[in-house]
Amino acid sequence: DTEREVGDQILEIKNLEKSKDGELLFSNIDLNLKKGDKVAVISRNSLAITEFFEIISGNEPADKGEYRWGVTTTQSYMPLDNTDFFKEKDLNLVDWLRQFTKNDEERHEEFIRGFLGRMLFSGDEALKSSTVLSGGEKMRCMFSRMMLQKANVLLMDEPTNHLDLESISALNNSLMNFK
Repeated sequence: DTEREVGDQILEIKNLEKSKDGELLFSNIDLNLKKGDKVAVISRNSLAITEFFEIISGNEPADKGEYRWGVTTTQSYMPLDNTDFFKEKDLNLVDWLRQFTKNDEERHEEFIRGFLGRMLFSGDEALKSSTVLSGGEKMRCMFSRMMLQKANVLLMDEPTNHLDLESISALNNSLMNFK
């Protein structure tokens, strides 16, 4: 679910460029995304994809160019490296996900457990420590976080990493249904 329907203008990128450690990752990126567009970012260099997502999610500056999100958009970003989300505190999964809630209604344990349950964390698994998760479990937590944010634009950098075939199929089906 999304909190708000997206308008016609999603993202406009003009002449975006980025280099890292003296290597040109990409240049002359121009893009104009409209409502209903779905885009896969593909490159021979996975670092270029990660830097592109880091820039448009506001985490890194571009060397050149600009981007502008539509006024009705809210973005949820799943980075390639999610380590920083899990190393800060030793929290159980309910408390880990609770830190991404927006209001008191969403902070209730039953509400949080519902999101974790959709990612197959049921019963005592929801009380598991966030510091001992496998790669796949971390990805499932990140998907719960994204669902909780109710964004109308999803940015995902290699979201199938650490997922089994059944989870990849479920993700593909969900993305096909996402507006």
